[in-house]
Amino acid sequence: MVFSSSLFLFIFLPVVLLGYYFSNNKVKNIWLLLSSIIFYSWGEPKYVIIMLFSIIVNYILGIMIDRYENIVIRKSLLSLAVILDIGVLIAFKYTNFIINNVNSVFKTNIVISEIALPIGISFFTFQILSYIIDVYKENVKAQKNILKLGLYISFFPQLIAGPIVRYIDIEEQLSKREITLDQTYAGIKRFMLGFTKKVLIADTVAQAADLAYGMQNISGVLAWIGGAAYMLQIYYDFSGYSDMAIGMGKMFGFDFMENFNFPYISKSIKEFWRRWHISLSIWFRDYVYIPLGGSRCSKLKTNRNLLIVFALTGIWHGASWNFVFWGLYYGIFLLLERTFFGNILKRIPVFLQRIYTLIVVYIGWIFFRAESITSAFRYIKGLFVFNEDNWNLARQYFNLELIFFMITGILFAMPIFSRIEKKCNKAVLDSIIIFMFIISILWLVGKGFSPFLYFRF
Repeated sequence: MVFSSSLFLFIFLPVVLLGYYFSNNKVKNIWLLLSSIIFYSWGEPKYVIIMLFSIIVNYILGIMIDRYENIVIRKSLLSLAVILDIGVLIAFKYTNFIINNVNSVFKTNIVISEIALPIGISFFTFQILSYIIDVYKENVKAQKNILKLGLYISFFPQLIAGPIVRYIDIEEQLSKREITLDQTYAGIKRFMLGFTKKVLIADTVAQAADLAYGMQNISGVLAWIGGAAYMLQIYYDFSGYSDMAIGMGKMFGFDFMENFNFPYISKSIKEFWRRWHISLSIWFRDYVYIPLGGSRCSKLKTNRNLLIVFALTGIWHGASWNFVFWGLYYGIFLLLERTFFGNILKRIPVFLQRIYTLIVVYIGWIFFRAESITSAFRYIKGLFVFNEDNWNLARQYFNLELIFFMITGILFAMPIFSRIEKKCNKAVLDSIIIFMFIISILWLVGKGFSPFLYFRF
């Protein structure tokens, strides 16, 4: 079940909200936990066992870590928890990748059945790890109520696409939270905005991106438009889901951290990663980069730490070498910006800083989206091959609908709402969001029909 489906929008979410608002405080968490389990098990019920297993094991280990004072025992329990949590993630997400590489390197012929990936496993594994590590560090007390810990790990709004919520940030909210009319209204608006991003922009430009990346020998205008379409798709898809998660969190009394802050207006790659998938960057900073020594050690070790973090960032996104390459690609640019290149960058005009960042990010998304590193380089090569056939092919495949939503996507990738709010009153901005949400609903219900399809350039 996805947030942008009719089933979720018209049945699941209204039922859960009504049940929550009419429940007394003692059963609100139970209602949300049961709802989250139903949400997670809707597509593949068997995988809910994995999540429940993780909840129970980490609940027990968390209490044991909290109980013992002996550092050796505490470290052993933490190690066991980390090994089990990472082990489950590796088993389901990376086994096929590992076996394929073993076969390739050692010329073996190990055959295993294709292992399906449980939805959201990367997100809830990182949430579990943040909890167990913080208990070990004594930043938080172990949660004695398994229902509260289960809700933290399984809560459906942020389960499948983030933001990655740390236990320390919502510990108190699991026990006590208030729902106000203003908070609920803000949550509904935020959900509407995210839904609009996903349905109107991300899903529309995704068609062009899929077309472009599905071609074997793409080049010229078609390649550039396809790359730009994917750049917009991934931002509006991911930030749209995050907006919906944050909005639904508010409806239930939770405050989740922001996950995106207009990353495409960044003036450097360092700034980009402060604005893109913020919760993931903070997670790697606090649980990997700083424990490795961060920037408090020698320059060589600091650079090593940075590359390790971004290699892990890449592989976290997917079990493929192009994801590792994508992560290291950013790591190298960050290393360059920490040296002489960063000083050069600061001296050039701001618009050139932004162009530099957009170009680096644009190329980066090609490595992220392509099926392999080889196909990514082939796509990049195609960007610089131009002939008349390129333009004719682009005219054949891309219509006014795509142009309209790509331009809309570019405009709203900038903080345009804050500028509207400064010049207009709040009611005008709210009306725009509600209007766009209604259009999104009509678009979803009438999927397959678009007046733009009858116009080509």
